[in-house]
Amino acid sequence: MRCPYCDSLDTQVKDSRPTDDSAAIRRRRVCPDCGGRFTTFERVQLRELVLVKRSGKRAPFDRDKLQRSVQVALRKRPVEPDQVERMINGIVRQLESMGETEIPSETVGELVMAGLKGLDSVAYVRFASVYRNFREAREFGELIGELEQQGETGTGAVVRKLRARADRGDE
Repeated sequence: MRCPYCDSLDTQVKDSRPTDDSAAIRRRRVCPDCGGRFTTFERVQLRELVLVKRSGKRAPFDRDKLQRSVQVALRKRPVEPDQVERMINGIVRQLESMGETEIPSETVGELVMAGLKGLDSVAYVRFASVYRNFREAREFGELIGELEQQGETGTGAVVRKLRARADRGDE
């Protein structure tokens, strides 16, 4: 493993242990050249996944990018990090088990929306607004209406506030 500080290829593992959900191995490493310490994670990867974007471009699937997108949607929300990690691990497992190496980006988006819907309704609305490229407050209202009909609001007061904002035209 290359040292992120000095680019040395000779790093040593000082400690290894499974993550809380046992989906990865966490390794603490040290570089004998510069003394830098860092952590790496080792996960099972069944196949190399390639995302096919709406424009037709292809890009390698990046688990870290998926995690950052989910974290943005969940910013300042009361969701435990281990719940987020389990959701992301589940999404990656679903993608790998599809049997395809090329995955449409819409599939990833829909899986994230389904996962967020179960975790936090506000994060779901945040992600959906970007994913579906909302242009008007009315679209927020429609999405919140769908949540209310499905009874999956999580916190009714928050949804009522979002509905009021959408009705007023606030964004």
